Amino acid sequence: MRIGIDIGGTKTDAVAIDDGGVIVDRLRLATGFGAAEVVNTAVAAVTQLLALPGVAGTASDDSTSSIASIGIGIPGTVDSATGHVSHAVNLGLDELDLGDALERRLGVRVRVENDVKAAALGAYSLLEHTPAHAAAHTMAYLNLGTGLAAGLVLGGELWRGSWGAAGEIGHIPIDPAGALCPCGQRGCLETVASGSAIARQWSTDDQRPAQSLFAAADAGDLYAVDVRQRFIEGIASAVRVLVLTVDVDVVVIGGGLSNLGTPLLDAVHGVLAGWALASPFIASLDLGRRVELLPEGFPAAAVGAALVGIDPATSPTPPHRLGDVCGCEASAGANSADSTSG
Repeated sequence: MRIGIDIGGTKTDAVAIDDGGVIVDRLRLATGFGAAEVVNTAVAAVTQLLALPGVAGTASDDSTSSIASIGIGIPGTVDSATGHVSHAVNLGLDELDLGDALERRLGVRVRVENDVKAAALGAYSLLEHTPAHAAAHTMAYLNLGTGLAAGLVLGGELWRGSWGAAGEIGHIPIDPAGALCPCGQRGCLETVASGSAIARQWSTDDQRPAQSLFAAADAGDLYAVDVRQRFIEGIASAVRVLVLTVDVDVVVIGGGLSNLGTPLLDAVHGVLAGWALASPFIASLDLGRRVELLPEGFPAAAVGAALVGIDPATSPTPPHRLGDVCGCEASAGANSADSTSG
């Protein structure tokens, strides 16, 4: 059995996958703040998973001896070779050797990956068992959350790049006169196509500012229409960048803002269609056909974390039937998506 844990800023999702590649159970718990509590959260997730009926029924006992590997997806800068995590601000982490800390506590090999990259691997594992995408070998997972980033899977393998920066498209400047980005540059994609971009431009007491913005735009608020349009064009620009630079077969949109669902996807398709009408070259790329949303409820980052934990030398076959527990089918074009982090 293999365990995948997605440690988010407020919540942690965990899944257990059996040797046949089936999600046998999953859980969610609150994430602790600070290095010690993050470690405790991961340990608690493992302990509680082992006690769940789906896992207890497949394990020989309730100890970690039944666990082949554990993978962790976590925000921040991650050295996947060492399991070291840094700059995970929302978790109160500056520096932490998370992999080593968990291996000492659990006695099981632990691998650690950035949460967006883990989600990309999880999304691809679902995609490759979708008949409509049987021939797809490359995928970009576009994570729409507080920030904007992508994870790349090329030839079935997670692509990190030489310095781990592959997919950091949120920090591509598109407007020299635009808003200042937390990265220090000005006018980055993230400043127009992210939750923080919406919060900066759309002041509301609603706990879900993106939904509030879309509702106001639908009601005819001209300022809301303008902010929403800039947001949608930013997402479409991110899709265009991913296709023009990596030429992926599919761009899967996930993250917290993907729960805007069909209105979001339809609006992105509309912008891409407009660009295609103005440019035969863009039309030839068929951008709209390549974009879809992650199925609602699928724990992409946790599943991807479980896959990160697998040693290809001993387990060459990736998990399958990944929709069994989440209640979603491995089908294209679902209408909304689960967040990859809290």
